[in-house]
Amino acid sequence: MLGFTIVWIGQTLSLLGTSMTGFALMIWAWQITQQATAMSLIAFFSFFPIILASPIAGAIVDRYDRKKIMMLADLAAGLPTVAVLLLYTTGSLQIWHLFITGMVSATFQSFHFPAYSAAVTMMVRKEHLGRANGMLATAQFVALIFSPAIAAIIMSFAGVASGISIVMMIDIITFITAISMLFFVHIPRPPVTEAGRKGTGNIWKEAAYGFRYIYERPSLLGLQLTFFSINLVGALGNTLTGPLVLARTNENQNVLGTVMSALGIGGLIGSIVLTIWGGPKRKVHGVVFGMTALSFFGILLFGLGKDLLIWAPSTFLGSFFLPIINGSNQAIWQTKVAPDVQGRVFAARLLIAQTSVPLGMLITGPLADWIFEPSMKINGNLSNLFGWLVGTGKGAGMSLMFVMTGVIGVIIGLIAYGIPTIRNAEDILPDYGQETDTVLEMNERTS
Repeated sequence: MLGFTIVWIGQTLSLLGTSMTGFALMIWAWQITQQATAMSLIAFFSFFPIILASPIAGAIVDRYDRKKIMMLADLAAGLPTVAVLLLYTTGSLQIWHLFITGMVSATFQSFHFPAYSAAVTMMVRKEHLGRANGMLATAQFVALIFSPAIAAIIMSFAGVASGISIVMMIDIITFITAISMLFFVHIPRPPVTEAGRKGTGNIWKEAAYGFRYIYERPSLLGLQLTFFSINLVGALGNTLTGPLVLARTNENQNVLGTVMSALGIGGLIGSIVLTIWGGPKRKVHGVVFGMTALSFFGILLFGLGKDLLIWAPSTFLGSFFLPIINGSNQAIWQTKVAPDVQGRVFAARLLIAQTSVPLGMLITGPLADWIFEPSMKINGNLSNLFGWLVGTGKGAGMSLMFVMTGVIGVIIGLIAYGIPTIRNAEDILPDYGQETDTVLEMNERTS
């Protein structure tokens, strides 16, 4: 736990710096374009390469030292920030530059998730995985709470132009710090298991084994298909929260910063609760009921709001359940999947669950700009039908999109719980240690 805590501190600082840069560049991009499509494209190019590269990244993570991979991935993913800073300070930065730098950074981030997740399994005992995952979620939400506020303060005092440069310099310092912290810890290599022996071969065969492992276990596949569905819904919230708030508040950065901080505070409290509590005994309950609650409070209710009085409580309540969902799900996978194949399996798991996210990012912007926003203007095609619910004018179309997808998210969570293969996943799947013992017993009997 000491080694894990050291790594956790470094990653928390790095996440804080990265989130500050993301907030500052979101303000810059909105001022330049005034379009949700541009914002969704930035999000798309900053995420889609993770999906493409993850299978190969997972195979490499299982082959080599996970500590070194984390260090190299952090370094390579941070270098595009240096490039953006140089472009910005010389007055050369354009929107398409963020597409390219986002792609480069995301490609190397694809190594970070499987390496970090598999490393935690080797550093923390099974009974503490829920708490460790709560700490990881805490790091994410600490960044969400403080990064908008710190970035907004810096831009207010230094001016937007100078403030953005300062924010990116802080980001560079934090990712160097995160890399440095890894020098002080030891991450053990996992022992070879029966599952690991089955998955050996060339890099392509090893990458494909992660998918085969999941496919052979319907409960794991069912969980990931549920995440695939809910992530399509969640992509709307992640992409349109900023544009919706800015559109309905006349580009009030302080209101957006407050909304983002409320999201962070809710997630932080949820993470602390998870860290102390360890999550529900039945982790699946934390996943499916958490999805249902997040969709209702964090998406549907947010769409119904027209000002900070609804937006802040909505983001708080919705994000409260997010660490419980992810932490419960992560604990299931860390407990059920053999450690020496977790890189490959977690990478395949990421691809299955997150493929819907870039799809959602691509369609969200055009739907908002070309269909829902025009339709919800005064006297628009949908204004008479839904104007009583979300109002009319700038931002109303995006609000209607939130309401619709929130309803869909609630339905997804309820359907998932009604499927026995998903609901009873923890009973159907043995822990990885028990699975190994069963195989050994069978071999002994055969001998």
